[in-house]
Amino acid sequence: MLGDDLMKDKVPLTKQLINDYDKTHASTIAVMKVPHKEVSKYGVIAPDGKIADDLYNVKSFVEKPDVDKAPSDLAIIGRYLLTPEIFDVLEHQKPGRGGEVQLTDAIDTMNKTQRVFAQVFKGQRFDVGNKEGYLETSIQYGLKHPETRDALRKYIKELSKTL
Repeated sequence: MLGDDLMKDKVPLTKQLINDYDKTHASTIAVMKVPHKEVSKYGVIAPDGKIADDLYNVKSFVEKPDVDKAPSDLAIIGRYLLTPEIFDVLEHQKPGRGGEVQLTDAIDTMNKTQRVFAQVFKGQRFDVGNKEGYLETSIQYGLKHPETRDALRKYIKELSKTL
């Protein structure tokens, strides 16, 4: 799990990945459709057909592709269920984008010897890895929580009068 992504769905995303693993006995990562102009911010998959409603075979994984070279709009988001073999791959993985060893590159390497699937996440994703996303997420969760919603609503209404 990546700590700057919060995922909300009826069935938790990690549980969805576990359910996929129970069926396939293979690594599965979460992906989500993003606007095409934003693909360069993410690892992206080149899908190779569906094996179930929201589960893709993957031809390749590409770390932060240029917008004009992205194989799809399906971006890798911060949830992975990877088999232990990923650690051996990472140990030998050469640095990639930015001169760093990239998990996306290691997943692509592993996909050449054992299948790695991609599960499309349909729930709500909160990116708390930037200031705006962190504030938006805090407000949304705060407005839904029974201990904070009334006071937060009141605060927002009062604040809006001063802006």
